[in-house]
Amino acid sequence: MTNSEKLKQLRDTYKAGVRVRLIHMYDEPQMAKGLEGTVEDVDDIGQIHVKWDSGSRLALIVGADLFEIIK
Repeated sequence: MTNSEKLKQLRDTYKAGVRVRLIHMYDEPQMAKGLEGTVEDVDDIGQIHVKWDSGSRLALIVGADLFEIIK
């Protein structure tokens, strides 16, 4: 799979408005397990930008951070 295909897949999966739940965020200990947020967008390098319910705006990094979509 090419990088552009991976990026398209991420953007198709994590569209604006999708709700996510944090399991673990690498190198960000203030981000608690179970924190929920709303996807705002996926940037050109594949980071998933989230507006967290806590008021924070930190991006998720696929492969480094652990998270799940809230169904």
